[in-house]
Amino acid sequence: MSKDKNTWQPIEIVSSQLKAFIEQHPGIFVVDEIRRNIEEIFLLRNPKYRFDKNYKDEFEKFFDSYRSENFGNWFYFSWINSLVRYLPEGLHYELRTGRNKQLITAEEQARFYNANIAFLGMSVGSHVAVVTAMTSGAKHIKLADPDVFSGDNLNRVRTGFQNVGTNKAVVVARQIFEINPYAEIELYTDGLTGENAENILGNTDLIVEEMDSPYWKLKIRELARDRGIPVLMGTDNGDSVIVDIERYDINKKLPILNGCIGKMTAEQLKSMSPKDLPKVAGKIAGADLTVPKMLNSVAEVGKSLYSWPQLGTAANMCGSVISMLARRILVGDKNIESGRYSVNTDAIFESDYKRKWLSRKIEFIKFIKKMMSNT
Repeated sequence: MSKDKNTWQPIEIVSSQLKAFIEQHPGIFVVDEIRRNIEEIFLLRNPKYRFDKNYKDEFEKFFDSYRSENFGNWFYFSWINSLVRYLPEGLHYELRTGRNKQLITAEEQARFYNANIAFLGMSVGSHVAVVTAMTSGAKHIKLADPDVFSGDNLNRVRTGFQNVGTNKAVVVARQIFEINPYAEIELYTDGLTGENAENILGNTDLIVEEMDSPYWKLKIRELARDRGIPVLMGTDNGDSVIVDIERYDINKKLPILNGCIGKMTAEQLKSMSPKDLPKVAGKIAGADLTVPKMLNSVAEVGKSLYSWPQLGTAANMCGSVISMLARRILVGDKNIESGRYSVNTDAIFESDYKRKWLSRKIEFIKFIKKMMSNT
């Protein structure tokens, strides 16, 4: 196992060095499932065998082309002390996209895979990044977060306690490389800063913004709008999700955050009086769409709660919804329009949801009054 908590890139091991490498790493876990993977490729190319299992002879002929010990590529993942044999990139891509067919066309899949996405903020953002990798999107990835995982993050993030104290972007990069060792990842463990913003924006096709800083939420949108880069944001909302879509690729005059904060700039926000910040923060987060329990909880931060509550159900939903929207935008779908949307499980499943509209409105008004009285 690597003792360096910052190690995040796999090492490719050439076939001629395998034996010596394994001997030098006692306890190493070796995974070689090439035959199984090639069989899956064979079946994907021959769907007639879905209901006819009499294909052994045909498969053996097919497999003859891949029997060489030098076939494929070996990658060592030091953080889990594992050496894994992968198919070459083209076949790896074919295998991993085989079950996407029809739902995602070949042209759409290629455009999605060759896209360059910047993921800023790795709590909720980690789910979007990993789901994107799962669906074979964005070979070119930028991950930015200055924070390390803490134990209380693990109620909503797919990792274990062995990663507490490790930078969030490092952990996500590892997860993506385990899925696709051919990914090209740029890591920014200082998060988004004035010094690296241009590098992060360069060649970026889409931004997934999940940062905590209100200033950088606005600033990155100003920079993205100037360059025509679309921005997506998912905000967990109890068991639900609030989604912001900003299609700066279509409209460079679109107001920041779809106009929810008026014409306010990042610099104006930075110089704003502390007593005015709660109201702005509520608008950025979508307080008018937030479920009552969440509103009440946020008002208790620093009193009965150390921090605002977040659930894994919502964080996982963010991953699926935002990744889907990213794919749709990147393949050229103009039907995905700018706006703020509520993906509300309460509204879908609660039988009396519509009847409780007035009580929700009252809770929202109470929330605003509480936030104003706390300043």
